Amino acid sequence: MSLKIYNVLDGKKEEFVPLEKGKVKMYACGITVSDNAHIGHVYQAVIFDTIRKYLRSIGYDVTYVRNYTDVDDKIIINARKKGMNPLDYAEFFIKKTDAEFDELGLEPPTIQSRATECINDMIDFISKLIEKGHAYATPEGNVYFRVSSFKEYGKLSHQIIDETMSGVRKDIEPGKEDDRDFALWKAAGDDEIFWESPWGKGRPGWHIECSTMSMKYLGETLDIHGGGKDLRFPHHENEIAQSESLTGKQFSRFWMHNGLVKINGQKMSKSLGNGILFEDLLKEYNPDVIKMTMLLNNYKSDLNIVDGLFTKTEEQVYTFYKLINQVNKLKEDKVANKESKEYKEVEDNFRNAMDNDFNTSQALSYLFNYVTLINNAIKENNIQTAVDYVGSIIDHYEVLGLLQQNPEKVINSIRNKYLSASGLNIDDINKMVEDRINYKNEKNYEEADKIRNTLAEKGIIINDRSKDIDWDIKFNN
Repeated sequence: MSLKIYNVLDGKKEEFVPLEKGKVKMYACGITVSDNAHIGHVYQAVIFDTIRKYLRSIGYDVTYVRNYTDVDDKIIINARKKGMNPLDYAEFFIKKTDAEFDELGLEPPTIQSRATECINDMIDFISKLIEKGHAYATPEGNVYFRVSSFKEYGKLSHQIIDETMSGVRKDIEPGKEDDRDFALWKAAGDDEIFWESPWGKGRPGWHIECSTMSMKYLGETLDIHGGGKDLRFPHHENEIAQSESLTGKQFSRFWMHNGLVKINGQKMSKSLGNGILFEDLLKEYNPDVIKMTMLLNNYKSDLNIVDGLFTKTEEQVYTFYKLINQVNKLKEDKVANKESKEYKEVEDNFRNAMDNDFNTSQALSYLFNYVTLINNAIKENNIQTAVDYVGSIIDHYEVLGLLQQNPEKVINSIRNKYLSASGLNIDDINKMVEDRINYKNEKNYEEADKIRNTLAEKGIIINDRSKDIDWDIKFNN
């Protein structure tokens, strides 16, 4: 099966063939660093990190460019409130976000570009658009793209141009020819950060940044351009218009858009106060829990964070690591046989799911089936079979950034989190379970049951079938 990707431009799944054999040029719109990163930023970063890793795993040389918008109206406003230089303000949040992405286990892009590093390139881009008649400068020092000059405007969002503007705020500004035209260069206001340009002091508009940065590092035609579906119009539509007006070539062959994040069915917004900050997620959950929660969702669909969703995934992650740990203890000197049917079963299922438009949801659903198969193999003392399954899982799900940590550390970390909430520690529980075993040996079942009930009230389950001290935490979903 060959890789198929849903191409938003054509509205269908298409076989992926890059422009240059064996190489993929991919760009994803990054974060405007006006504040702390939130869960929506994380979702997009996880999706495109996974896509890059899978493309690489099937043999492509991938150049992945992601940008930071580090000059913007919101950045200027927020920096002013803090009494900071806007560039210093942006730098702080870039470093903070990079550190958080690293903690989550995401790889840095091949090239991480900043808008402020490419100002001269943007000025050159805009100048050429003016020369070609696709843009115009106003006496006020602004430059606008002339939308009417690009006859295919609207081809990404599949709407007639007049309809695309319905409901969109119309910027009525001096010198602007048409409400639909968008800013390529914005004249600087009083005491605002600026760069010198042929049109006076100012800064670039948002849309020109991504076109310039992507083409600077990847060339005039990209293989994949991605971002959240909220960027489809007007941002990506505008990127196409200005880029193809400049070069006369197709800007990107595939367009991919991930869904948005909702909280209990509602769109995140500051007014509702329902946002989830990236830093808070990392404090509360293991990176595997965060990534698995996101990848259990189809990337094109909105991710709805309902109460208990992360806890449910936390239990699943805990279960998988416990099983891996159990197999590791049983396997002795056995290693996974990459020619076995079990190893190839995992490999084939994973590849088929991912080749179908990066269907991580399907790929992860297979994991739950393997839990049963591995447990059955252990019960039947077919340890090599269990080792082959686990070895293949670890090898292939590395692409999703999952199940690569030390199992015992993950198990203990999650256990300690729940024990801390119950006011217990591992030594306390082991002592109580040992006392229960002694009471049972003495046939003092009343005291033994008291210990069981006390632990149960605190979310601790005792496995009475084991001859040893055996207990576990109970998840409340």
